[in-house]
Amino acid sequence: MFSMPPANGSKPAAPAAAGAADVVKDTTDRAFMADVIEASRDVPVIVDFWAPWCGPCKQLGPIIEKAVRAAKGAVRLVKIDTDANPMIASQLRVQSIPAVYAFFQGRPVDGFMGAVPESQVKAFVDKLVALAKQAGVGGDDMLDEAFAQAKEMMEGGDLQGALDLYSQILQAEPENVQAYAGIVRCLIAAGDLENAKQMLAQAPEAIAKDKELANVRAALDVAEQAANAGPIPELMEKVAHDPNDHASRFDLAMALFAAGKREAAVDELLEIFKRDRSWNDDGARKQLVKFFEAFGHTDPLTVKTRRRLSTMMFS
Repeated sequence: MFSMPPANGSKPAAPAAAGAADVVKDTTDRAFMADVIEASRDVPVIVDFWAPWCGPCKQLGPIIEKAVRAAKGAVRLVKIDTDANPMIASQLRVQSIPAVYAFFQGRPVDGFMGAVPESQVKAFVDKLVALAKQAGVGGDDMLDEAFAQAKEMMEGGDLQGALDLYSQILQAEPENVQAYAGIVRCLIAAGDLENAKQMLAQAPEAIAKDKELANVRAALDVAEQAANAGPIPELMEKVAHDPNDHASRFDLAMALFAAGKREAAVDELLEIFKRDRSWNDDGARKQLVKFFEAFGHTDPLTVKTRRRLSTMMFS
């Protein structure tokens, strides 16, 4: 079942599976090597040793999580309950908790004991971010990887997987316009136009007027248009019977768009323009412009279609 992200103002819950944007997680003695030592070869990993009975741990934990999330993927946080997992704490000679260690490139590089002020935690995280940058490692690469993975999921039809990953990114960066737009595009692709409209209406003020969301609004407008198009086989039959039935060809283009056949939809509109560019008050060209806004102006199909349209206009 396709699940909606929470409404604006509440953070989306991260899925159980770890992803490229999953910057805070719990671990065990058994998983410590993979979650900390191996993971730290790519990005600094902070380890928070805590226990359920420890009052100072409960004070420090949220402060570290806040600082790590603010670093936007440049560092990760791994939490380990020393009551349930005493082995690693013993090996590192942890004598009291909370105890915090930082690992980078497979070895411990820094740490502190006890509940310290938020300013000190922030300075600790900032120092690790700087250390990673000096080594040529940063959070942007991780974020780019997450977006690429989410886009690949969408294109492969795994809309729920893409939604989960975009939601993880938004959890770390509540005003990340690319993640916000990605969630709305998932909803549009799933045909959930009402919730897509609601998400756009609730966009944070800082990103509400961003060009990326303008493109998504255009995509929603086109999707709403396409929702009223007739069945593809019937429309194809009408166009085959009368190639100059531009109204049926236009409806066919919208039905193809609704079915995810973007290039075929573009071809039908170009065919109308080729046969009668003035039809319906330049309707084919105007609809292509809406498609360009929906796809995004740097989308390969937009670039290709603009070139084809220009050739037709000036031939």
